[in-house]
Amino acid sequence: MTDVEPDFFSDPELISEAKSYFNRLRSKCPVLKEQYHGSLMVTGYDEAIDVLTRKDGEFSSVVTNLGPIPPLPFEPDGDDISEQLDAVRDELPWAAYFVCFDGKKHVDHRALVTSLLTHKRLKQNEEYLIGLADRLIDRFIAKGACEVLSEFGHAATTFAISDILGIPEADRPKLLDLIGAPPSQLDGDAAHKVGPDPLIFLKELFDGYIRERQENPGPDLMSELAQSRFKDGSTPEPEVFSIVARFLFAAGQDTTSRLITMAVKYLGDDPELQERLRQEPEHISSFLEEVLRFDPPVKMVYRLAQKSTAVAGVDVPAGTVLNVSLTGASNDPRHFANSEAFDIDRPNVRDHLAFSRGVHGCPGAPLARLEARVAIERLLARTAQIRISEVHHGPADARNYRYEPTYSFLSISDLHIEFTPANKTPQG
Repeated sequence: MTDVEPDFFSDPELISEAKSYFNRLRSKCPVLKEQYHGSLMVTGYDEAIDVLTRKDGEFSSVVTNLGPIPPLPFEPDGDDISEQLDAVRDELPWAAYFVCFDGKKHVDHRALVTSLLTHKRLKQNEEYLIGLADRLIDRFIAKGACEVLSEFGHAATTFAISDILGIPEADRPKLLDLIGAPPSQLDGDAAHKVGPDPLIFLKELFDGYIRERQENPGPDLMSELAQSRFKDGSTPEPEVFSIVARFLFAAGQDTTSRLITMAVKYLGDDPELQERLRQEPEHISSFLEEVLRFDPPVKMVYRLAQKSTAVAGVDVPAGTVLNVSLTGASNDPRHFANSEAFDIDRPNVRDHLAFSRGVHGCPGAPLARLEARVAIERLLARTAQIRISEVHHGPADARNYRYEPTYSFLSISDLHIEFTPANKTPQG
């Protein structure tokens, strides 16, 4: 027997059973060095909060999307690698996007987004979301079955963010096809080939949207973005607007579609919970918070130590990648009593880290919550009973679900359900 864990970043079985893996690591130590890439696994709640909320420049978000793969293009030297990092920063994966920025540059670019996703704007969009969910349900309600991810979750969130951005309706079906499942992160597929702008395939389309909104602004979010300024009054380059819009579109649909799909999976496996939420729809929000805690769509975010430091007494040399497990932290029994139980009534249900924390916390969290709540509300209202398809996923005591081979996201590949429409008698 060996105490060395397999490589999480290349083992499909571990990726599919990530929660068990993170729980196992946490039981050894909430900050633990993995044996393959020299990075640290941060699986404890308090330790994750510490890393995500540090404000003194010790940690960089430059690796936040892909972690230790690919490795840094230089050999870290000394206790402060800030100059080394700055020399190559623009070449690193996702370097064009503000989620990978640090310091003032991150603050300035993030403000372009947070100033747009206001409570008023989201509230105005709720009526559209209700109608959208019903139109999608209309497509499959008569057949009493659907594949949730493609027919409901993915479509609902893609059309929703398209509407908020102001993407022309004629373009939305094309964009639905363009944005599919996350690419594999195994065997170097995405991890080694992704460049500074992985969404380059959307560039021409979104460049056109921005030019049009600058010349003829309308009431949509992209028009407001195209006319916006940095806080100091300076005007961003047009490319900045296009990049922000592309990121909002891509980030605004993928993880939320996974959240909706995972929520339906839990409903399909728990008839009593289904019925409770139909009778008490005011608890749907708490149900979704527990889904976010129990199985967050984003498994991990990553930080790079720019300066030598320590976390929970563990030395962290400059140049070390920290893999902050949002799944592990949100299932830490030191913070969540009876953490292995799915409990929508737990008093601290919103303490989870599914949207991360600190200055890089997800700015789209309110939109994700709204989209998911409306989708689940309408699905429950339109059905009398939801069942997991045993033909596709096996019996209740031996379910079989497939997940995309990505270590960053919890991406169920497909979810087939059967249901009784609300105007028919449920099956016994």
